[in-house]
Amino acid sequence: MDVYEAVASRRAVRGFTDRPVPRQTLERVLSAAAWAPSGSNLQPWHVYVLTGGPLAELKKRAGERLAVGDPWDEPEYEQYPPALKSPYRERRSAFGEQRYGARGIAREDLEARQRAASANWDCFGAPAALFCYIDRGLGPAQWSDVGMYLQTVMLLLRAEGLHSCPQMAWAKFHRTVAEVLSPPGELILFCGMSIGYEDITADDTRTGRAPLAETVAFIGG
Repeated sequence: MDVYEAVASRRAVRGFTDRPVPRQTLERVLSAAAWAPSGSNLQPWHVYVLTGGPLAELKKRAGERLAVGDPWDEPEYEQYPPALKSPYRERRSAFGEQRYGARGIAREDLEARQRAASANWDCFGAPAALFCYIDRGLGPAQWSDVGMYLQTVMLLLRAEGLHSCPQMAWAKFHRTVAEVLSPPGELILFCGMSIGYEDITADDTRTGRAPLAETVAFIGG
């Protein structure tokens, strides 16, 4: 698989089989991803990989919180500005309509939307999950570095025939994740990432992208 194919085929998959992901495959991907760029080579990512019993325990604890309606944890970073301006507001709305519309869930059916969203905390059935932390003393440039690292991971997973789903949703249950992982207190959970083999029977569609002219300007010859 070449780089263009990896980019074109990467998407947030929300349905995985229970086929195990070999440990050596994950090690190969993460070893290669370490070459992702970062300012002054700070390499600000701190990664935990869960499989087997520990992942099952995390899913169980998250499920128990959902079952009793436990509120989300106090956020440690702002995922979106309180008031998104155009065109970001429209893009976010279009994403919701496409994702839930593909499942026949109406905009006003909040209960059905919440049920669909709750699959986040089961990792959409994935047998492996990655949790990425960053030191709370670092700044926006280092958060950008973490994003480049995670993109590198996701493209390398495609090269291995695997799919993924990056999930900021796990930051809403960061206390539960910390109960299982016991990360140092100076770290903030940025996101989780479900990893596995796609369940091709799952009803999932890839969301579109803005036209090139809407996001890119060419200056000069």
